[in-house]
Amino acid sequence: MQIILLTHSRELLRASNTGQLVLQVLGDRARVIEWHRKQPDMALLAAIEAGRVGLVFPTDDDSLNVSVDSARLLNAPVKDCVPHLDYLLLLDATWQEARKMYNQSPYLKSVVKVGLQPTHASIYPLRRNQLEGGLCTAECVALLLEKAGEPELAQQLTECLKGFIER
Repeated sequence: MQIILLTHSRELLRASNTGQLVLQVLGDRARVIEWHRKQPDMALLAAIEAGRVGLVFPTDDDSLNVSVDSARLLNAPVKDCVPHLDYLLLLDATWQEARKMYNQSPYLKSVVKVGLQPTHASIYPLRRNQLEGGLCTAECVALLLEKAGEPELAQQLTECLKGFIER
């Protein structure tokens, strides 16, 4: 499983950005693409066009195409739930910015939505006015890693996040 963080330009400048932890832990398996409203990344567009990308979304959205949390697949790895996807895309921004990114990027509307239901409350206290029940980027990726059958990497990322919070 490869992770793409479609990152808002302001997020790249924030000391509180947890996407950097994802890159640190996953190395080559994760990459950042800076989001540009008028000039989307051509390689990302090609992967979307080829049907190789899934956009991770909270599961309370009724328009989801796939859920990694459905009861029959609860114990199945992510690759069994979404076997045709090479990349999972996360919008790396505040919830307000992520909503704007999605709404201002028509190419994201056609991407398969991959539902992710948090199993715990967020431990990330560094931002205010965020979505109730929402997770930060690192927490989402840790949950995906756990669902993908990689609990050691998920734990490593969670430990990095805890250290990051304590700084």
